[in-house]
Amino acid sequence: MVQYGRPMPLSALLLVLAAAFLHALWNMLLARAHDSEAATAVVLVVAFVAYAPVAALVWRADASVWPYVLGSGLLHLVYFGLLAAAYHRAELSVVYPLARGTAPVLVLLVGVVVLGASSSAVQAAGVCLVGAGVLLVRGLRRPAAGSGVGFGLAIAVVIAAYTMNDNSGVEHANPIAYLELSMILPTIAYTAVMGRVKGLPALRAELNVPAVIAGLATFGAYALVLEALARAPAAPVAAARETSVVIAAVLARTFLKEPVTAERFAGAALVAGGVALVSL
Repeated sequence: MVQYGRPMPLSALLLVLAAAFLHALWNMLLARAHDSEAATAVVLVVAFVAYAPVAALVWRADASVWPYVLGSGLLHLVYFGLLAAAYHRAELSVVYPLARGTAPVLVLLVGVVVLGASSSAVQAAGVCLVGAGVLLVRGLRRPAAGSGVGFGLAIAVVIAAYTMNDNSGVEHANPIAYLELSMILPTIAYTAVMGRVKGLPALRAELNVPAVIAGLATFGAYALVLEALARAPAAPVAAARETSVVIAAVLARTFLKEPVTAERFAGAALVAGGVALVSL
């Protein structure tokens, strides 16, 4: 059993950093796709099919899991729809840190205000850091495009919602089996809509190596986090995951040629540090 006072082993840290890289990578690949919306459909299908055998090997799901699966499926359908639309219209270096950084803060605020959970001075400081980081990512003198900010915050709300839902849902099923079940609705519905709106040729055009890598990385990142949680306490694992915000900024500048200024990069770092404090 993991002891909460034990420091994170090096093996767990490496697993979390690898997960953070994979998460940032598949987001970058979606943003880089010629048609991010069509590519998202391909990514969902690849992920669902590739990890179905893994889920079958470790399968455990109680009948009581279905309300959570349905809720998660609906929220993930909205999540992937917003994410694909965002990367089709806005910059990764704006959308990603706002979405990933604001969501844990929203979860904390809902827990404190609605559920009466306790908080700490460290978590309050983390919220302040995230707020400052969001302002820098948005831009103080030259604000980023409003669509990127709007999409990032909307995605953050959805992430917070499915996080709270899935936190209870995984008590009724093996995590990987739960993830596979929760992806049934968004995979079928989103792919069907994209096939209808854009046509099958558009989807086939996005069936390429980057899309396959992104599909494998979506579930792969989650599997690495699960393995890290088996070796270390949840709090430092959750905190270390937020390095993905900084990694995404580096990938956006390197591969997408986005104008990631020192100000925006500092904002991403503040967001990552703030969420780390919130997680701890």
